Amino acid sequence: MANISFMRMQRECKDIIKECGDSTSTGIMIEILNESLTKLRGEIKGPPDSPYQDAVFALDITIPEDYPFQPPRVKFITKIWHPNISSQTGTICLDILKDQWAASLTLRTVLLSIQALLTLPEPKDPRTLLSPNSSWTRTRCSTKPPGFGLRSMPRLRERRTPN
Repeated sequence: MANISFMRMQRECKDIIKECGDSTSTGIMIEILNESLTKLRGEIKGPPDSPYQDAVFALDITIPEDYPFQPPRVKFITKIWHPNISSQTGTICLDILKDQWAASLTLRTVLLSIQALLTLPEPKDPRTLLSPNSSWTRTRCSTKPPGFGLRSMPRLRERRTPN
């Protein structure tokens, strides 16, 4: 890690630990895993008034060599079901972790954004999709209301044509 990146990470880690010490105020926390500050473990609390309330989620954070010009790689360690988080790998689909990253953003911003994503999922950018052949889809979507389907289409056309 370059000297500038290392100094910035030192400052960011110190700020998060000082501000959020026991994670009661903001619900975020980090643990430094190596001396080069490239591997971190984050924790976020589930936001109040959400299905994730009172839960604590562990995150794996990897800081790239060219940080802050590239975003950190963050993924969930704790299993979670959310439309913008892969239930298989924990990968997070969040714009600031991809194409909307700016060098002015910080690790604190990233953790708070992930926490906010738990409350406000982004349905236009899903990470977890159900395939038409999945067992959940087959069992939940096989029961259709009466008159539903292609056979009902001609009857609808007949009703709509004026006399």
